Amino acid sequence: MDKILLVEDDHNLGIMICELLESNGHEVKLLRMADKTVKNLLEDKFDLVVMDKLLSGMDGTSICAEIRKTDTISQTPILMMSALNGARKICIDAGATDFIYKPFDIKDLFAIVKETIGKGKVRND
Repeated sequence: MDKILLVEDDHNLGIMICELLESNGHEVKLLRMADKTVKNLLEDKFDLVVMDKLLSGMDGTSICAEIRKTDTISQTPILMMSALNGARKICIDAGATDFIYKPFDIKDLFAIVKETIGKGKVRND
């Protein structure tokens, strides 16, 4: 079972995405405090980080860049999401492994989560 760290500060959206991922066979930890992302990754092993670009008081791309600069977790796959026009390039440039625009179709979310986790497994082998 793949373990996912979901970083989403929107209460309802976080619960919805968490439940969707769990129903698709993933173990999910929902994190609402974006500034705790790196700490959580250093304390526990995750196969994927799913993170919103816009978080309360923070930009997810800053967290993404920090993860990429932290040796022991730098290879962790990161799937970023946003509804902002042009956000894909910004997130990929910050180090995201992949990106999905909001709103997204559930099947698309499942497919990109699977694909992004797969990219991490290839990278870590």
